[in-house]
Amino acid sequence: MTEDQRIVLAVGERIDDLLTDTGLRIIQSREVFSFSLDAVLLSRFANIPKTGRIVDLCSGNGVIPILLSSRTKAQIDAVEIQPRLADMARRSVALNGLQDQIRVLEQDLRAYPKIAGNGVYDAITVNPPYMPVTAGDHNENEHYAIARHEIHCTLEDLAAACCRLLRPGGKLSMVHRPSRLLDIVETLRRHRLEPKRIQFVHPHAKAEANMVLIEATRDGKPDIRLLPPIMVYNDEGVQIV
Repeated sequence: MTEDQRIVLAVGERIDDLLTDTGLRIIQSREVFSFSLDAVLLSRFANIPKTGRIVDLCSGNGVIPILLSSRTKAQIDAVEIQPRLADMARRSVALNGLQDQIRVLEQDLRAYPKIAGNGVYDAITVNPPYMPVTAGDHNENEHYAIARHEIHCTLEDLAAACCRLLRPGGKLSMVHRPSRLLDIVETLRRHRLEPKRIQFVHPHAKAEANMVLIEATRDGKPDIRLLPPIMVYNDEGVQIV
């Protein structure tokens, strides 16, 4: 029996190819929030160790840990608060035979440091909800609303958790919206997370940035680098990332 035959898909679920050299795949569904380019770019941007321990917060269906697995031998924990998404992530991990490297934990990141302990991770990745609960229209679909709005996780919650979970010198890598950049930098610094690298992502050369990638170091010294911007499409409209 193949691994595919052992994986049971729920109604409406499908298996998508992650288009990697190693043939990684993931379980997705239109009923819950699917990953998009921001997760892929974060997995490439993140400064992660070759060994040690990594945690991906707000992990969704586990796409970032699965993509990171091809870059590191480190143990990766995937923390996700929504039971359905955590279940999908576990089955995607099994689909790729990564159970020995990736552990999916159905946890609230606000409480997770009490469970995991302080300073236990070398690196953290996170693709958090982008919008405050007062901004925008809440989608009727609960899964989408939680993924998009800071219902269970504010910037303050996230920074506080990362400060506790990271060892001194550990790296936090995040993707977010440029409109929140000042809030992000101020919040990270309040929690001893010093921004070190920032990279903006633009749809094309004449468009404003619609994503920003940020790396911060716990207890780092002030010294920030602005990396060359990423253009998703070239002048002919062909996707180049």
